[in-house]
Amino acid sequence: MLGISGSIRKKSYNTALLHAVTKLKPENMKVEIFGLEDIPFYNADHDGGVLPEPVRIFKQKIAEVDSLLIASPEYNYSFTGILKNAIDWASRPPSNSPLSKKPYAVMGVSGGISGTMRSQSHFRQVATACNMYGMNNPGIYITMGKNKFNENGDLTDEPSIEHLRKFITAFYEWTIKFL
Repeated sequence: MLGISGSIRKKSYNTALLHAVTKLKPENMKVEIFGLEDIPFYNADHDGGVLPEPVRIFKQKIAEVDSLLIASPEYNYSFTGILKNAIDWASRPPSNSPLSKKPYAVMGVSGGISGTMRSQSHFRQVATACNMYGMNNPGIYITMGKNKFNENGDLTDEPSIEHLRKFITAFYEWTIKFL
């Protein structure tokens, strides 16, 4: 599984959530976290041609894994531009996209009370256009992130930890269905 954070902020709660997954995952599940900070802005001039190296690596990583786990904050009622940009690169060309038929789950941490519900809904719309297979339930929407993580970025809220454990176990089972 490839974990992708929609945030490049150094102390991102969403990146921290992916790190929590690495500690709570089922024993047989492999998790690699991929950062988007080196992905350039999407440029259709590269469609069908030579890709920028970070994009080539990103697409290769997606092709090599069984599933994707997306963790993104919510900006202006949607997911982040950096994540949308990366998905745009990976989706091109549509006939050869590593996203097509790829199982995924989306989760998120917000600073407020929405828990990234709108962000996740918008991501699902984009994922549908990319022919991805999304796990709809259970969902995970962590609210008030600053109260759930410590200064080291560790998830410390016991109800959130238990819910994340159930979520990631369900996602592991979801992924296996497509192998």
